[in-house]
Amino acid sequence: MNIPGYRSSGATVPYGNLLASHDVAMEGYFWRFTMPESNRVVIALAGINRASDGHWSTLGVGAHPGGFLCAVEHPSGEADPDTLGAYADNAFRGSADHVAFRGNADHVHADFGNAQLDVRITEQRFWPRRRFGGSSYFQSVPALNQYWHPWLLGGRAEGSAVLDGQEWDLTGAQVYGEKNWGKGGFPESWWWGQAQGFTDPTACVAFAGGQISAGPFHTEVTAVVVALPDGTVFRLGNPVTSPVDTVVSEDRWSLRGRNRTWSVEIDGSAPLSDAHILPVPLPAERRNVPGALEHLGGTMTVTVRKHGSLVWTDTSHLAALEHGGLDRAQAEVTRRKQLAPDR
Repeated sequence: MNIPGYRSSGATVPYGNLLASHDVAMEGYFWRFTMPESNRVVIALAGINRASDGHWSTLGVGAHPGGFLCAVEHPSGEADPDTLGAYADNAFRGSADHVAFRGNADHVHADFGNAQLDVRITEQRFWPRRRFGGSSYFQSVPALNQYWHPWLLGGRAEGSAVLDGQEWDLTGAQVYGEKNWGKGGFPESWWWGQAQGFTDPTACVAFAGGQISAGPFHTEVTAVVVALPDGTVFRLGNPVTSPVDTVVSEDRWSLRGRNRTWSVEIDGSAPLSDAHILPVPLPAERRNVPGALEHLGGTMTVTVRKHGSLVWTDTSHLAALEHGGLDRAQAEVTRRKQLAPDR
């Protein structure tokens, strides 16, 4: 299928390539490394953004515990047109400030001065379905403001990070990876979560929701993906056949989803004061702004039933829980400044 302008609108045909760049306003890449033995989490992110004069990037590394976050606004960037990959490097511009980022399905390398990350990913548990990704049939709708695909539902890390002078061994960490993209950056409001670190290291849960739009079309959708310890992967979130009811506040996330076979209950909590304030890009303006309140060490309890019978329940205390929106994030920035002691 080759319809001019279709893929560049952000849409992907059924059985199409969800990992390659669509070259829309924002192509977002995210990796998460969970280490339950040491109670640590590290994240790496890259947004390859398109402005009228070319591409630039939003780059970052964050960690829990300790609240570490290093975010970089970089003047160039490249998203792979054939497979999953995000790249940015000052070496091509001769800059004295060293910034390097290379991330794909097998390896993530970041060097931002006070944050370095170098991790190889093995034993990958890739998204198992071919027809649709995390956005289901919404992936085929042109020009949505946001699409989502959790392409990696497990893996093993080999490598390390140096965060503000402290070295963290990441070998053995559980790995999760996702991609999101859209015509105008992020929606006005969204919610998101992901957890590993359950009793069984192969279990993985992720959800993403928000206000999606394309022209006059507007709706609110939440998608949930669960990878069970026995290898089963299911997705809920189509409004008619597998709806997910979602209630999100500043410190709680409650989701209830179902279809003819599966039902899932997700309850998450984390104090607002513990959230990282992550940057989100304004692609056309070549700048980042505070946009997402994301916890890296929240609590998430998941209960799964099949035909009404309990098949799995567990709790992670290293869950990612996010509530996004520019106004919400800016209000938290202001609140923290007011609470900070005078210097």
